[in-house]
Amino acid sequence: MDLSLDILGILFLVAGIAGFIDAIAGGGGMITVPALLAVGVPPAQALATNKLQGSFGSFSASWYFVRNGLVSLKEMRNAIVMTFLGSALGAELVQRMDAGVLTNVIPVLLVCIALYFLFAPQAGQGGGEAKMSANMLALTVGTGIGFYDGFFGPGAGALFTVCFVAIAQCGLVEATAKAKVLNFTSNFAALLFFIAAGLPIWEIGLVMAAGGFLGARMGAKVVITKGRKLIRPMVVIVSMIMAIKLLWEQNPQWFQ
Repeated sequence: MDLSLDILGILFLVAGIAGFIDAIAGGGGMITVPALLAVGVPPAQALATNKLQGSFGSFSASWYFVRNGLVSLKEMRNAIVMTFLGSALGAELVQRMDAGVLTNVIPVLLVCIALYFLFAPQAGQGGGEAKMSANMLALTVGTGIGFYDGFFGPGAGALFTVCFVAIAQCGLVEATAKAKVLNFTSNFAALLFFIAAGLPIWEIGLVMAAGGFLGARMGAKVVITKGRKLIRPMVVIVSMIMAIKLLWEQNPQWFQ
């Protein structure tokens, strides 16, 4: 596709904003996918190009969290492996199946996530006893949400975060950091399948990747400096906006 420098500049800025938000609360694709569709990118290529730019953003945030000691890759290796496998399976099946069932379920899950953080004041403080072993968490949460992210995607970061808070009893900052590592894993696994299918538009994806990388880096820094005070309301707000957006796309007559 031939896009003007002005349009590419706008996409760079959009990706930067999305990367910043995504590093804190997830939901960056809610901004970037409509932007890609708006400039004329076909839907399948928009999703693939979004995975390309999103992989750079999620890597930037993950790298920052690892460097600052919030995440141990050694401790998370099983979760990373299972997330990769789940996402790869999802990315393969989405090319053969209808994602309609997930589009109906995910808004409900996003509303539940928002209500959980809104009405559970102790959520995200950490320090409690984990309700599941690390290996079982890797098998269930890693594989399950990884599959979802490869198959469909919106809200995967928020789903990872709430599982680390509610099941692993992590503090909200640690949960956000671990969620971003697995989010990068699932993005990268799905991207490999999209590349094999020849779907990403590289010139657009790489411009947006640069913006997303910078935005995510700034967002990750905010997570560490502002912590739970900012993450909690951001997760609530972004989850509700994503739920409303998905419901509006599925049932436009409700909003007339």
